[in-house]
Formats: sequence, C-alpha cells, structure tokens
Amino acid sequence: MIFAPPFLMSALRRLDPEFAHNLSLRALRLGLVGSDTTPDDPILATQGFGRTLSNPIGLAAGFDKNAYAVTALGRLGFGFVEVGTVTPRPQPGNPRPRLFRLAEDKAVINRMGFNNAGLDAYIANLKQADRKTLVLGANVGINKDGADPEKDYPALIKAVAPYVDYITINISSPNTPGLRDLQSEERLAAILSGISSPKPVYVKIAPDLSEDGLEAVVSVVVEHNVTGLIISNTTIARPDTLHSPLKRETGGLSGAPLFAPSTAMLARAYRLAGKRLEFIGAGGVFAATDVLAKLLAGASLVQIYSGFAYQGPGMLPKLKTELGALLRERGFSHVSEAVGAGL
Repeated sequence: MIFAPPFLMSALRRLDPEFAHNLSLRALRLGLVGSDTTPDDPILATQGFGRTLSNPIGLAAGFDKNAYAVTALGRLGFGFVEVGTVTPRPQPGNPRPRLFRLAEDKAVINRMGFNNAGLDAYIANLKQADRKTLVLGANVGINKDGADPEKDYPALIKAVAPYVDYITINISSPNTPGLRDLQSEERLAAILSGISSPKPVYVKIAPDLSEDGLEAVVSVVVEHNVTGLIISNTTIARPDTLHSPLKRETGGLSGAPLFAPSTAMLARAYRLAGKRLEFIGAGGVFAATDVLAKLLAGASLVQIYSGFAYQGPGMLPKLKTELGALLRERGFSHVSEAVGAGL
C-alpha cells in the first residue's frame, strides 16, 4: 500500500519546493511511503532496454539525482526509473532559491544546475540498490567548470553501464552554460563517436530545437547507432498562457505547459526516424490521456515528473488503470499497438 494521502501532498506543497523534495526522498528511503504490489494490467506489458516492462510509465531523471532512493522508487509501480543527472565531480548547483512551483499552471521552473554528489557517490548508491525487478536508467551530464564533453560522456557511460539497464546523455538542460550547444550536429557527432556501450544509449533533447536542428539530431543519432531519443527536457520558452507570478523566473519550465510542444516535437521526430529510433515521451504528463497521446505520437515509453511531484505516488496506480481502459476503448489489445498509431 502507498501511504501518500491527499492531505499529506497538500501539506508538502505548502513547504519550500526544494525542502519538500528532499523530505520526500528521505521518506522514500526510510520506507515511509510504502509500495504498490498490485499486478499491472497485462495490456500494459511492453519491451524496453532489452527487458520486459510491466508497464510503459517511468520516472524521469531529476527526481533522484544521486540514486539515493532507487530501491524505494522501484516499489511504487513504475515500469522503469531513471536517476541522475550525475556529473563526474560533485557540484553544488546554482544558488537557492532554484526551484519554483507555478501551481496555477500545474508547472515547475527549475534552475538547479546539475547539483549532485558526483559519480563515486552515485555508483555507491547504485551498488546498494535492490534491482531484482527494477528496470533502471542512468542520466549523465557534465560539470559546469572544467568539462571536456568528448571525454566526459564516454567515461561516465563506461562507469555506470554495469549497474543500469540503459543510459541517457543529457545535453539539453538549460541550466548549465553551453550545454545545449552540444546538440549541434558537429558537437553531438564528436561525443557519440567516442562512445561504446554494452547498454542502450538515449539522447535527451530540448523542446526548443528548430525543425532543422531536430532533423540534424535525428540524423546524427541514427548514424551513430544510438538507441533512441528522450523528448523532451524542460523549455526556456514562457507561453502567454502562464498565470503564476513566478513565470519570469530563470530556468527550465516543465509541467502541463510543456505537454503540447514536447508532444509535437515527438511526432516530428517519429516521422523523421520511424523505426530507426526508439522514443521516450516526456513533458506535461498528468493523466492517462496524456500518456496515450505520447504513445500515439510515437513514444514506446513515457516518463513523468512534474505530475508525480504534484500528485504523489497515488498518481501511478490511477494512471495505469485508466490507461488500460483507454487502450481497450480505442481497440488496442496491447500497448505497443498504440505506438505511432496517431500519425
């Protein structure tokens, strides 16, 4: 049973966002949140990362940067969990405050800046994780200072590969100066040419790429035998629809306002790459209809973050139950049949 009643989530939302986040991680690690042992609907079972997943819904990177609560997260009912972003050396990230709730918009702005305890601590935590049933991904990035991306990414991948099922290259956070420049055709090709991995590798991209930029990224990752793309990271755009007084804060915007642009980019990438790449859809997922929309746009798997932060662990069982019902209503007998079916 998951112990995250609505009144508790409401109380957490009254706290400073980063303090509440860290408190949630500590509660998870201490086993205070419980677990969900209900078997998933068979219609949701799918393949990913060379494994059989009980459902296609995963937790996006950023929630557990240091792999601090991996085992507990794996007991909440996710199909897979991605932890990080980890950098070669520890770094404190940007000054606080750096995390903002835009409750009126069901959104979040963050400028965390890859705050994490570094690779050694991350791997130590991975080694302690109970991975009997957990499908786990590592999200890797570079330090703000002294980085050498063409060397750092291959070294990170080599270091984490023994402990995870897949690896994500993060070149799209807006909070590390110059990081998004690595999405250019030349820089991305230079990074990928140095990578050799026994595990599937994904590249996480920004929703702010131009159409030409997206086409270049797709071309490069296909050429270098990358498994797929995660679409997308947070956006630096600020839609006119935002109501919160915090909307002008610097950083990446996530949550409901990201759903439409990230899903549109996902559909464009799927049209460009087809079956040559696998896609993980992320951005603005709050309901089962959002999950289905990502699947129909070409995602094989879907990640949640802001919705999970707002709704808590109780979101996941509801999401899975309603997704199974939606798939049957649309005439699908298996979740994989929905992938790209809307295009």
